[in-house]
Amino acid sequence: MGQVCPVTNQTGENYGRFLFEVNRRFEQWNGEDKAMFDGFSQVVIDIQGITINVVHGGNGPPILLLHGYPQTHVMWHKLASALADSYTVVAPDLRGYGDSGKPDANGDDNVYCKRSTAADQVQVMLQLGHESFHVIGHDRGARVGHRMALDSPTRVKTFTSLDVAPSQAAFDSMDSDLSFAWFHWHLMRQPEPLPERLIGSNAKFYLDFLLDRWTAREGSITEEAYSEYLRCFSDPATIKASCADYRAISLDLEHDEIDRGRRLDCPVLALWGSDMRKRPGWQTGRGLDMLQVWRDRATDVVGGPIDCGHFLAEEAPEEVLREILPFLSTNEPS
Repeated sequence: MGQVCPVTNQTGENYGRFLFEVNRRFEQWNGEDKAMFDGFSQVVIDIQGITINVVHGGNGPPILLLHGYPQTHVMWHKLASALADSYTVVAPDLRGYGDSGKPDANGDDNVYCKRSTAADQVQVMLQLGHESFHVIGHDRGARVGHRMALDSPTRVKTFTSLDVAPSQAAFDSMDSDLSFAWFHWHLMRQPEPLPERLIGSNAKFYLDFLLDRWTAREGSITEEAYSEYLRCFSDPATIKASCADYRAISLDLEHDEIDRGRRLDCPVLALWGSDMRKRPGWQTGRGLDMLQVWRDRATDVVGGPIDCGHFLAEEAPEEVLREILPFLSTNEPS
């Protein structure tokens, strides 16, 4: 992987502090991560005082890859090189996750609402020189991507959602099955410091439970990727920030309500893991059809199930690529 290259809009004494933070992140940054993204470069981009850790590489039209919980940009390591053959791939850590900045919410849902996180990533792409781009999001990243497509429609060429039903649809139709599958939502939305202390008392145990429960194809998460997830998830600041991220659903739903009835103009690809043996009720409960809930929110939607669990990009990378590559090429002007 290439050398770390900070991109910043800070000057003067603030730059010294920023550069110190870049160097600290680089020292933390694990050699396994570098090997997984061989040929990619890492940058740290400052977005109004919040640092966003990014790996990027490849050539061609730009694609923004947005990871989910409880992971980091590393979740894309099985897809990144293949995509980089034809596209410029940008894979950041969302604010609050991985090696990106983790501002203290102090009870303010604006800090971690999807509107704020989406705005971060638009600025990341602009600082890297990309005015418009494809967006592929998994889990939290798909929720960020959906909000980005609503707030910045001229930026998003296409939107791909991996294993996510729109938040509004899920909460409108919450039933006992979905509530059980989404226990972590209800735990992490509890007032601080309850979830932070419960999760932080044994972060490895909690992470291992989630990864096992949500994975259908055993051995899909490599040791190299797992070591990075554990390193980042074990940081108390990550646990605190991720709880704030989930609490921000209250404001996310307010934003969604304002946009109720709006449909995305960009083409949408919706893929989801159909193996629910270990996670019954996930995303849809008993009452939602995954393709239909996206067709209610976009004018051009295609997609379908993939026989795997929640972590599509790691459990079924070849199947995902077979769906994504034709979708992108069809919707990229020649």
